[in-house]
Amino acid sequence: LALNPWDVVLCISGTIISCENAVVVVVIFYTPTFRAPMFLLIGSLATADLLAGLGLILHFAFVYFIPSEAVSLLTVGLLVTSFTASVSSLLTITIDRYLSLYNALTYYSERTVTRTYIMLILTWGASICYGLLPIMGWNCLKEPSACSIVRPLTKNHLVILSVSFFAVFAVMLQLYVQICRIVCRHAHQIAVQRHLLASSHYVTTRKGIATLAVILGTFASCWLSFAVYGLLGDYSYPALYTYVTLLPATYNSMLNPVIYAFRNQEIQKVLWAVCCGCFSSTLPFRSRSPSDV
Repeated sequence: LALNPWDVVLCISGTIISCENAVVVVVIFYTPTFRAPMFLLIGSLATADLLAGLGLILHFAFVYFIPSEAVSLLTVGLLVTSFTASVSSLLTITIDRYLSLYNALTYYSERTVTRTYIMLILTWGASICYGLLPIMGWNCLKEPSACSIVRPLTKNHLVILSVSFFAVFAVMLQLYVQICRIVCRHAHQIAVQRHLLASSHYVTTRKGIATLAVILGTFASCWLSFAVYGLLGDYSYPALYTYVTLLPATYNSMLNPVIYAFRNQEIQKVLWAVCCGCFSSTLPFRSRSPSDV
């Protein structure tokens, strides 16, 4: 096959995604103090994005070096599983943040740990089921007219994935609106109790709203175009449209470590310690609320 520049760009994106998220996974896995629910959810997100990056690399390698329909089903299944798990992990992190504020007094309990494991099981269970569908026979290899903009996924399969994205985005939007209200109310109460100036309350509130806007804005700008095109596009459309909408979606996995992991002070401490050659699993950390992550 002639080398497609878009495939090269996707492979490069996959390499960057894999390197970034591999760092997060290793740090969380090898640091015993990172066993709190919020770090488990961040680890789930990083694992999903790591698999997505590897899937992009494998897809490029198999297409140009080992072309095979069976292999293409495996790589597409891996990509569907990983990207679905990534989006679902973002939803679980949002739910965890909301509950940490709404039930602040009971958040640090065994009940929270149990709930976290249940969310992880549901997240990865549903993602694996979505990814297995093409391998189990729901593909368009024998019926090209049923193909979606992403071959060999069927049109119906991609529609389900797109509708699922809009449902996840709607829930995240609603939860972050509630989080914003809780944060604003707490900031006002603290300002009143400590007799702070109104300007300090305004700064705190604006900072919280800006953070939530960055999170939702990044998620929407990366995935929205591909989700819409997945609903409206057809297999007969030029492949260029698919690449143009799919590439920004991969950027979400590239930005997730920056937004959810590298901004965390505890993870920053471990990374600095590793860079300085003084890594120790006994480094003291201060537990933070998931709403601060």
